[in-house]
Amino acid sequence: MRILGIDPGYGIVGYGILEKQGNRLNYVTHGAIATGKQEQFENRLDIIYQELRRIISEYKPDLIAVESLYFYKNVKTAISVGEARGVILLAIKHSNVPFVEFTPHQVKLTITGYGRANKGQVQKVMKMLLKLDEIPKPDDAADALAIAWSAAVTYRDTNKKL
Repeated sequence: MRILGIDPGYGIVGYGILEKQGNRLNYVTHGAIATGKQEQFENRLDIIYQELRRIISEYKPDLIAVESLYFYKNVKTAISVGEARGVILLAIKHSNVPFVEFTPHQVKLTITGYGRANKGQVQKVMKMLLKLDEIPKPDDAADALAIAWSAAVTYRDTNKKL
């Protein structure tokens, strides 16, 4: 089973792909969809949609895991990330691949055993779990790998959501 993890954003959308074979999880790839601040917002959303569709088409995941929105202090940022997340969910819908959602707390708890772990702790554990030479960059891609890992170890039935 191939799992695509996505860390939503509008400046950077992180993605990470893992392959689950029995009880083993293997690293496939990670990266980021970056949009420039100079781009009009609707163009940034289009870039996210098109690139995500390309990634899904290229890597053919069996399951997609997306981080759900959490509380933002800045309302404008929350709205923009929410709009980008909507585009991400639309791309997933058009791909006909099942998806699950995780809160940041759920991901941290799954990866480190502590729901209030910081980003650095999660990244170090992901480096160790995936036997990587270095922490995945950018941070958004490392987060996406953690989201994919969370799906891989908790998801049981491809016909149902968690």
